Amino acid sequence: MKKFFKDKKVLITGHTGFKGSWLTQILLNWEADVCGLGLRPNTEPNMFDVLNLESQMRNYFIDIRDIEKVRTVLQKEKPEIVFHLAAQPIVRESYDDPIYTFSTNVMGMANLLQSINEVDCVRAAVLITTDKVYENKEWIYPYREIDPLGGHDPYSASKAAADIIATSFIKSFFDIESIGDKHSTLIAIARAGNVIGGGDWAKYRIVPDIVRSIYEKNEPVVLRNPSAVRPWEHVLEPLSGYLMLAKNLYEKRKEFVGAWNFGPEGSDLVSVEELTKKGILTIGKGEIEILGDKLKHEAHLLTLDISKAKSELKWKPILDLEKTVEFTFGWYKNFYENSGKMINHTNDQIDTYFNK
Repeated sequence: MKKFFKDKKVLITGHTGFKGSWLTQILLNWEADVCGLGLRPNTEPNMFDVLNLESQMRNYFIDIRDIEKVRTVLQKEKPEIVFHLAAQPIVRESYDDPIYTFSTNVMGMANLLQSINEVDCVRAAVLITTDKVYENKEWIYPYREIDPLGGHDPYSASKAAADIIATSFIKSFFDIESIGDKHSTLIAIARAGNVIGGGDWAKYRIVPDIVRSIYEKNEPVVLRNPSAVRPWEHVLEPLSGYLMLAKNLYEKRKEFVGAWNFGPEGSDLVSVEELTKKGILTIGKGEIEILGDKLKHEAHLLTLDISKAKSELKWKPILDLEKTVEFTFGWYKNFYENSGKMINHTNDQIDTYFNK
């Protein structure tokens, strides 16, 4: 992987976000030629600044909804590989501003794909949506890539729509039979579970809520939906899948076009309350307060079938739940209780993960 990505021209949309910052750091470590397109970070602190990424790459602080600016970036940078992570990613915020959510997630996807369609340089594009694109029936069966898409809340609906748009562009402009003739781009869609890890300070997410309550507010951790079960996975798990997809697409392996699930093993599924208890135990302090919120719908149960990625991509989750919790809350413990300089600690986790 390191040898492959060395000197490759890579564009990451949403590079200033939590997952985008981790992906950027990995590719910089591997000496890729990385540029980023996205808004400036909207939390303080944030992973982008903690890692001092702005000084290490070319940055375009623009809105993915502005197709003229998106088009200009692709024409100027001529990336070979694109990772699309730019989004409004918070379920509860989608209730507060559904129009912004739809315009960012739906038109952002369309703007990027149209811009890729207009340049003749992108060989591989990995488009990240979410596990929440599926029509969630709240059943125990994990969702497969071929299951119907849906979306109760505006966020889920917007990501399902973005997923459909991606499939439409693949069929209309980037079909696998025309590769090398009408176009040079192969595209995959990645659907990841609930991603956790150090460096996330977004609102309405359980891990940031835990560390803010303990370290910044000195208050109990308030849980809105304690019994909800999620496919928790460390951020490095899906990112490794995205990188593997990009490499295979770049090498013109047509069988990797389309949708892919990335999540934990079924044995590592736990509730919000259990994850919180494990986090508090790792940090060494904190307590829980249950405060139900029935005003905004959130799924109670959602799991992913990852058999396709395991059998065809040869990807599999490496960190079990205990190691995921250790990586995640150990990162924050180091940040708050030591110097706050986390580049070395972050790179240690990256190296440990990929060496596995």
